Amino acid sequence: MHYTLHQLQIFLKIAEKQSITKASEELHLTQPAVSIQLRNFQGQFPIPLTEVIGRKLYITDFGKEIAVAAERILEEVKEINYKTMAYQGQLSGVLKISVVSTGKYVMPYFLSDFIKKHEGIDLILDVTNKAKVIQSLEKNNVDFSLVSVLPTNLQIEKTELMENQLYLVGNTKEKFKKKMYDKSIFTKLPLIYREPGSGTRHTMEKFIEKNSLPVRKKMELTSNEAVKQAVLAGLGYSIMPLIGIRNELSAGRLQIIPVKGFPIKSNWNLIWLKNKKFSLAANAFLEYLEVEKETIMKNNFEGYEQN
Repeated sequence: MHYTLHQLQIFLKIAEKQSITKASEELHLTQPAVSIQLRNFQGQFPIPLTEVIGRKLYITDFGKEIAVAAERILEEVKEINYKTMAYQGQLSGVLKISVVSTGKYVMPYFLSDFIKKHEGIDLILDVTNKAKVIQSLEKNNVDFSLVSVLPTNLQIEKTELMENQLYLVGNTKEKFKKKMYDKSIFTKLPLIYREPGSGTRHTMEKFIEKNSLPVRKKMELTSNEAVKQAVLAGLGYSIMPLIGIRNELSAGRLQIIPVKGFPIKSNWNLIWLKNKKFSLAANAFLEYLEVEKETIMKNNFEGYEQN
């Protein structure tokens, strides 16, 4: 057999996506190129790796076993590359971070220069809701997690990155003339929620309960971006993190509705399991943050708060 690492990589991606088209898109290759590599790879085995039923591609049981072996081989190749870089004095390895969905507006700025400086480090950044972020941390599947609501069921350590501010927002079709509204405004405004498990939803519900706000729940959506689009379309109002709506506020597409008790304030924290044994890459990133985070905030987020 004379299959190549490139063929292993392509077949593994096809097995993951169950689609040649989707695999080609993710690998940034043309569909014919992926099909040719799959055919050449298949030609080295007497047993089918895939089958097509109707118009859908399926991975055979034998193909699934080959995909597992391919993943293992490719991981070993990565380890060889990391060890080679280490012997050359270069920092290398994998840095794994899970981020709550709104944190996608924050975390890349704290990663950019670090990743550029250390080309031998591969970054895996998983953006999802708070419940899944905490689950990945609890299972020790990641080095760090970025959250605005700290978990209460885990022993963790943390470093605070920046303040998180949440406001009541709506589109700009309706005019709000008062300089400040009291909580009775919530009886008039249909409120759009994030899904259960979201950190924004948790903060929002905690504030509503504490202040006995008489809210009208309009709908529930599964991402901050979906909520933002619904608000822009005029489907309702929402309590949203300022960090995710800066562009829309600047463009005059969204407005902050001034209400007593707002903004709701929390902090973005990078957290990790207590007593976690860091890889060299994870330890270097933490040291980098301690030195550079103030500069990063000043250069990228200065003046974004609405005090």
